[in-house]
Amino acid sequence: MRAAPLIVTGLLLVLAACGGAAPPPPPAAPTPQAREARAAPPTSPAPVVVLDPGHNGGNAAASDEIAREVPDGRGGTKPCNTTGTDTAGGYAEHAFAWDVAARVTRLLEAHGVAVRSTRPDDTGVGPCVDRRAEIANDARAALTVSIHADSGPRGGRGFHVALSDPALSASQGPPSAALGRALVAGLQAQGFETSTYRGEDGLDRRPDLAGLSLARVPAALVECANMADPADAARTEDPAGRQRYAEGLAAGILQVLNR
Repeated sequence: MRAAPLIVTGLLLVLAACGGAAPPPPPAAPTPQAREARAAPPTSPAPVVVLDPGHNGGNAAASDEIAREVPDGRGGTKPCNTTGTDTAGGYAEHAFAWDVAARVTRLLEAHGVAVRSTRPDDTGVGPCVDRRAEIANDARAALTVSIHADSGPRGGRGFHVALSDPALSASQGPPSAALGRALVAGLQAQGFETSTYRGEDGLDRRPDLAGLSLARVPAALVECANMADPADAARTEDPAGRQRYAEGLAAGILQVLNR
């Protein structure tokens, strides 16, 4: 009974002497860190939202550039961009859009959403409306929202959300409509009223907005207020008012993302 181990040992020595490979050592036990890594479920990437603050601070000094014709998405052309509007007190739409977009960004990032902007600052020129749509398309964004303020009739007030109509892609159909409704609900929850002069129930379906016509992801353009109306203008000029706009927009976006 005691001779068997000696025979096995001798056989191993013979194999080693003849060039045979020794049996591999047993695998090491996994570390606790490795076991934890294998047990953890794979993480899904954060959804990407592209925010498009309307216009830009340098547009007024670049009239030739922003007048350049670009594709409108429906077989025609339109100017690259415009300067935007402002309140009677001189508060510019581009500054309003930039500030609200920055506030929305912070709110979304707090919920784990990756946010990209169509422009890096409020001092440059453009980009053109076709490029703004391209940025969202290239990012394969979950959705894109363009932020503006309107220059409507004096006495008109309220916000409206523009959608591409007739739709030119699947994303411009029900997905964009759902985004539009969610944005309307988010702004209404902040106490803002829908437009008294444009659209119906806060939605305005339009064929003439190139950024929406060229979008291949769910897209909407929000005219947050009528800067020609004193009450609306006061809300855009007030940081607390801009925070309310941002919270309404972020709520609508998060509703669509189900976050």
